[in-house]
Amino acid sequence: MTILYRFAPILAALGLAFSLLSPPAAAAEIAATALPPEARETLALIRSGGPFPYRQDGTVFSNRERSLPPSERGYYREYTVRTPGAKDRGARRIITGGEASAPREIYYTDDHYRSFRRIRE
Repeated sequence: MTILYRFAPILAALGLAFSLLSPPAAAAEIAATALPPEARETLALIRSGGPFPYRQDGTVFSNRERSLPPSERGYYREYTVRTPGAKDRGARRIITGGEASAPREIYYTDDHYRSFRRIRE
């Protein structure tokens, strides 16, 4: 038993490495009709190609946290979902994957990238 304590840091590091290498869990889903009204507005802007209210909208989302399925750089784009009463951009975003004009997948986060739900249209 004492020998395990000596290897605990190595075993913990290996566990972390395996968790970083494993693919992300499948995102929960949410129907587009169940999104907050501001998110539905952002979806409409994405479909129409803008104009977008924030200069960061449409920029590359790098997926550093690896919360979304892996893909090549530039595949994901992020868009701000207005948060009533917020003095800044707030925590809500829509992330699209694929062509900006016709995304293949769309995700919603309301906690600044900690969790994602795939939007079902």
